[in-house]
This record gives sequence, structure tokens and C-alpha cells, in this order.
Amino acid sequence: MLLGGFKRKPWWSTALGVMAIGAMSCAGAAADDRDDGAARQVRTATPIKHLIVLIGENWTFDSIYATYKPKHGQTVDNVLSRGIVHEDGIPGPNFIRSMQFQINQPYPATYFIDAFKTVGKTPYQQAPLQPSFPPPNTAYVPTAPGPLSQGQGPFDASVPDSLLPRIEPNIEAEDLGLLRTGASGLPMFSTDTRVANATTLRNGVFQLTGPTLPYDSYTGDMVHRFFHMWQQSDCDVLNATPKNPSGCFNDLYPFVGVARNDGSGSNAMGFLNMLRGDAPVMKRIADEFTLNDNYHQPVMGGTAVQHIMLGTADAIFWTTFQGVSQPPAASVANPDPKSPTNVAFKVDKQWTNCSDLSAPGIAAIVSYLATLPWHPAPNCEAGHFYMINNLSPGFLPNGQIDAASILSGTKVPPSSLRTVGDALNEKKISWAYYGGGFTAAVRVANGSTDPVDQLVGANYCDICNPFSYASSIMGDPQQRAAHIKDAIDFFDQLEHGRLPSVAYVKPDSLVDGHPASSKLDLFEAMLDKILDKLKARPELFAQTALLVTFDEGGGFWDPGFFQPLDFFGDGPRIPMVVVSPYSRGGRVVHSYNDHASVVKFIERNWGLAPLSHRSRDNLPNPRMDDDNPYVPRNMPAVGDLFDMFDFR
Repeated sequence: MLLGGFKRKPWWSTALGVMAIGAMSCAGAAADDRDDGAARQVRTATPIKHLIVLIGENWTFDSIYATYKPKHGQTVDNVLSRGIVHEDGIPGPNFIRSMQFQINQPYPATYFIDAFKTVGKTPYQQAPLQPSFPPPNTAYVPTAPGPLSQGQGPFDASVPDSLLPRIEPNIEAEDLGLLRTGASGLPMFSTDTRVANATTLRNGVFQLTGPTLPYDSYTGDMVHRFFHMWQQSDCDVLNATPKNPSGCFNDLYPFVGVARNDGSGSNAMGFLNMLRGDAPVMKRIADEFTLNDNYHQPVMGGTAVQHIMLGTADAIFWTTFQGVSQPPAASVANPDPKSPTNVAFKVDKQWTNCSDLSAPGIAAIVSYLATLPWHPAPNCEAGHFYMINNLSPGFLPNGQIDAASILSGTKVPPSSLRTVGDALNEKKISWAYYGGGFTAAVRVANGSTDPVDQLVGANYCDICNPFSYASSIMGDPQQRAAHIKDAIDFFDQLEHGRLPSVAYVKPDSLVDGHPASSKLDLFEAMLDKILDKLKARPELFAQTALLVTFDEGGGFWDPGFFQPLDFFGDGPRIPMVVVSPYSRGGRVVHSYNDHASVVKFIERNWGLAPLSHRSRDNLPNPRMDDDNPYVPRNMPAVGDLFDMFDFR
């Protein structure tokens, strides 16, 4: 428990006595179409009968694991091992490798992703020299605790203690105090003076936490949108090296946010320091189980597109709705600069037709892909308009369709895109998506005006549920009732040892760890509750794998190589830890993976075929070299996570 002290003794040893049960049950077991407890009877390729996928929000690998030191004999790629920072978080001998730039004026007339070749760039300087490195900002950070109407934590005394368990049932009672702490005490969208030396930072990464910014703090948000992230990555094959064959410098992170005028400043360059006590639960599971330091967000940009990949290994597109075959023109992105002195986008919207090379922004990315030696196809179907930035599904949580919002281009039409849920259904394999706040969101959609329902329902993340876009699931009342559930249902089933074969678990926005609207220690509190419940059920844990990851990096900087697979991504590294009796020992695995790897694991373990002819689950597993362990020899390739386990 977070407030009650951290467990120091590895608890997985309590499951070893029953692990043989799980190992034997996979041999010769017959398929069964019953739910939950019958999952152990379904034939699997491994002893894993239950997969739990827990998805936090908006942290890159290095923004959490920047100073992580693995066990003896293991190596990790982070800013500490690269010499970019020292153990105490101050700049190291290779600090220059995190240097950031601004683009020179005049800006070109069309969208670009290769700054130096296009217009040139100038490094930021330490203030008061110009151009000075932008300070971190309190973008969207709550100034002080507030009432329910604030819509997020922290909550003030007008919200009684007795109400907190109803607002947030997904953390333990002793952790509910975290919902009252962490406000900035500063005006929103001001310099975050809680960060040490905020106005005189050197150009590069900096430690977020310190004497006046404790780990239990809300911190600033930043831009993380599709065309913006491609531009922040600053890619040109002429810059390629054996360790970075994509030629992406990742050196325009603050600039793109500042140009968008979103108030983020240099927030992207902040990191936590595990060696000074930050992210203790994330550290503990890495110490005890298996960490992947080469796992990636699959799409450039924000939340919705990443979760779509988690459920489909593909990108979602506009489906003809009420005779309308494409989104309204006003909702289609145009990332060309507004003027020679304003690099902000002309139209910063949610749809794009990436099969049309004449459309704004498309040629820059597609032309770059064509220069890469592994020849990634754009994978853009002719005439399809793909969602690239956050849009809610056209289905409301109660299954009704919001036609007006769809036709205005602000929601996604019911989709025929094939999901892993459809594939599991065909084999009569149990599964569910558990979203925090879902039940309250249904009540609100049905007309509830209860203030707590309004708060909790608003913090249900509809864009995080890939199955809520699918006609086959969300449009079918029986399928919706069987597979779309609340996170409280997950804990109830976990307590009774009746998990389905596959469980996606998404915290509500109060505890998902998203900067500004949540805190990472709240996500850790929910994770710790899951770990405690698994500990109490050693016979269940013996057959279970818990994957702990994040949807995307949230705009945080990360120095790791990423592999462009198609027009949509990949993007920066994000955390992935596998918690299982078969992933013990504190190993660090370097094989290349992204969210399609979760789909590939499900397919391999439960004997499913790839979802479609174009989905990323068709890609081969990577072949990695010891002398260059982060770059696959057979690109494009993504793994299936099997090498994070030892089933011997």
C-alpha cells in the first residue's frame, strides 16, 4: 500500500507451490465456452490462462525510468546509462545529447519533419542568453484543492472523506488521501517555480522533483498530437547511424509546444528520479519481474489512437454514416505553417487522408518513409480518412449513437474495424474491457444528474476503449453487456478468482497518472491494489500475466530509437513491465515491441490468426543482435512479448 508502507519482500514466491497446476493445465485441455473461471480450461500455448493489460497515461520510458539501475548482470538504456545525467539528476558528461532547438525563420510554406535540411535550427541558451530555454509551465495543473465541480482532484473539505470511496473505489482506503494532495499553489499556465532553477535551466533534460516539488504533485501537461510529434522527432535518413537508423533527432520538443501556444514550455524535458524515491511501485515491479526498455507507443500523438492499436493493431478510419462518406472538411487537419513567422498549424484537427500525397502534411512523412532502407509502406488505404487525434466514439456509453456529433466530425462513426475481441468471440474465449467510471457514465448517458455520477462519469475515458468504437461490440446490447464493464467489476472478479482469459483494465482519469489531471502515485496506488489482490490469490497468479504499460508518452522526451513502421508511427518508448511467475528475476529485455505486441501475444497464446491483411500483428518478430540490441535486423518488425517470459 502506498500510504501504509511498501512491501520489500518479493511476494511472487508464495505462488510457486501452485505454479505446477498452471503448467499442467495447458497440456491437453479442451476448449470451453463458459466465462471467467472456465478460462483455465481453454487451450493455450503457455501456462498463462489469464492476461491482464493495465494501461496508464502519458509517460515515456525515460520520464519514469531515467535513473533506474537494474540488477547485477542486466543493462538498461536510459539517460543515466547514457551519461546524460548523474544519479542525483544533475547534468552528466553527455548532457548535450538532450539538447533542444528552435526552428529558424522564415518558416517554409508547407509542413516539414526535417528541420535542419528545411530551414535550419538554433539551440536554446541558458537564460538570460537568447534564444533562452523555455521554463517549465503549470499547464492545466490544479492550483488548489477544489469541490466536485472542479472535475478532477485534488478535492477540498467540501468533499467529505465518506464520499471519497464512492468517487474512487479503485484504490485502497489508506491511499484515498492522495486525492487531496499535490496542487501547485501557483497560477495555471505560469512558470512552474516548484522546479529547481526553473527560469535558468540548462538546455536539456531536468529532474521534475526536488525540494519544492515532491513526487506527490500534479505537474504540467504538454502537446502530444500526431503531426506535432512527427515534427518534434525531426527525422531525416541523412542523420541515420547504426544505433539510430531512422535518423530522428528528437530535438524539437519544447519548440513545437511553444509554437502551438499550449503553455507547456519545457515540460517535455522533465523526468522523475527513481534513485531518489520517485515512482517506487514502478521500480519495485521492475526489480522483481521483467522490464522492456524497447517498448513503444505505436502511433505518433495522443490517447485514442494508441488504444485503438491495443485492440486492433491498426488505425481507425471514417466509415460511411447516414450516406456521408468522409468527415466534414473543417475537421480535416492542415499542418502547414500559418505564416513565415508563425509555425502553428493552419488547421489543427483530427482527420487526415494519408493516401492523398497532395493533402497538407502527407508528402513530408510519406517521402521520408520512402528513404528508409527497410521500406515501410505508409499503409494508408485509398480514400480513407484516418483519425489521428482524440475523438470520442459515436456510441455513447449506453450504446446510443450521437449522430449529430458524428456528422459534425467531432465523433467517430460506428466502425467495422476488426478487434481482438471479435477474434476471441469467434473462438469462445472470454474477455472484457474494464473502464474506470463506466457504470457512472452509463447512468449519466441515461439522464442521471447526481453530482458524483457527473464527476465519475466524466472521468470515464471513452476514447481509451477501443471496443467502444466497434459496431460489433458496442452496437450489440448483448456484446456490450458481456464485455464492457467497470473497473470495480474487475476487482470484484479478481477477488473471487473469476477473471476472463483477457482483461483490459483502464483507470479512470482521476487515477490514470496523466500529468496535470492525475498523478503517477495515484496510478501506482491502483496498480498496488491489483498486486495485493493477486497476492491473495496465489493459485490465480500462477496462471496470470499482468502487463503494466502506458498508452503513450504524453509529449515527454525520450532518447531511445524508434522504428517507423508506417505513416502512423511508431513513436517514443514507453514503459512495459510483465508481472508473472514466469517473468521473475528483475530482467531487462531489449527486443523491439509496441502495442501491437499485446495483440500478437493474445493471438499466439490463444491460437488466433492476425486480425486483417493490413494489421500490424502480421509483422514478424524482431531479430535482435547482441552488438546492437535495440535495432531489429529484419525491420519492419515488432515482437509478441514471449521473450519476456521463461516458461521452462
